[in-house]
Amino acid sequence: MTDTFNKGDTAFIAKRYASERRFRIYGAMALAISVLFLVYLIVDIGIKAWPSFFEHHVVLELNLDASKISATDVMKGDFEGLVKNSLKANFPEVTARGDKKKLLSLLSVGAADDLRDATVANPSTIGSTIKTGVLLDDTADLYLKGAEAESGLDQQEIGYLNTLRDKGLIEKHFAWRLLTSGDSREPELAGLRGAITGSLLTLIMTLALSVPLGIAAAVYLEEFAPKNRWTEIIEVNINNLAAVPSIIFGLLGLAVFINFLGLPRSAPLVGGLVLALLVLPTIIIASRAALKAVPPSIKEAALGVGASHQQAVFHHVLPLAVPGILTGTILGVARALGETAPLLMIGMVAFIVDIPKGITEAATVLPVQIYLWSDLPEVAFQSRTAAAIIVLLVILFCFNAVAIFLRKRFERRW
Repeated sequence: MTDTFNKGDTAFIAKRYASERRFRIYGAMALAISVLFLVYLIVDIGIKAWPSFFEHHVVLELNLDASKISATDVMKGDFEGLVKNSLKANFPEVTARGDKKKLLSLLSVGAADDLRDATVANPSTIGSTIKTGVLLDDTADLYLKGAEAESGLDQQEIGYLNTLRDKGLIEKHFAWRLLTSGDSREPELAGLRGAITGSLLTLIMTLALSVPLGIAAAVYLEEFAPKNRWTEIIEVNINNLAAVPSIIFGLLGLAVFINFLGLPRSAPLVGGLVLALLVLPTIIIASRAALKAVPPSIKEAALGVGASHQQAVFHHVLPLAVPGILTGTILGVARALGETAPLLMIGMVAFIVDIPKGITEAATVLPVQIYLWSDLPEVAFQSRTAAAIIVLLVILFCFNAVAIFLRKRFERRW
């Protein structure tokens, strides 16, 4: 009888251990598959984005003739004519009007802007001959990056580019304008500075409104509010608001902040207000959970030595809940930074070239910029879209890193 029991008991234990091993294997497989999908996604976006971080220039010899460029009014100088004449000088055999047009089409429409800006910054170059790189058009840039089929160039234009490359007149540079310029209809000129600035201004407004209000509401509901039917209704509604589709908050912002209050359309001020309403429930719920996680003995000990209820909460419970509150803030920031739908409703989908200088000026944000670029027909904007996604992820990681650092800084163990 004992032998039978021992054998059955041993078989049961072996079966239980085998089940545990299978569970661990399934968990490891799920983790591996998730990591593979994540790596594939990041690598795919990175490969598509990589070409946008570089641009090609053609090196031209330019004579900044003082008779055509006035030192007192550099902006009116004929820099576009200088650039075009210099490029044509490298192809004296090109005389037909159609051939010249094809040759000059290799230059970006903003090819002379960099030269104009450099001359404004250094007027002493007027009257001298300089060698400088001039930006090429997105189609020529695509061909030089190896996308011959996508560039759409004909054999004659390709021949011009190959000639310039054989002469050593093609240079490759890091595309700083991607980060320092505003939006443009031309892919090679389009940048993210306006969207980055708009995102930062909007997030600053969001955090300035949602974090103090969220923490204050959580502290009141958790520590001071009477437990009655009204507070229960408020708590249920807060939980429900956290699950409301984000576009509803956009409609609310459009109706209240723009139509009723008359606040400026497409402004970070309105975007911050809308996103603050969006993330406020998340911060309140996370902050309440952090306050509940503090051991009751902390507050009881403070009360036992003579502290008031308010002192016990603000001097002991709240500081210990800061890491959890920051976790909720991270979740709120991540959601706010990636939102598009509510901002589309308040007009932040407009094509805006200028860099916003304040919270009341027209602006756009990175998710909306990604949405706009992804819908454009030019092939080069596909790479620009992927590059914008990379920039958005980097900014999100930076925000999260700061929040994690602060959380670790204030974290206490008991």
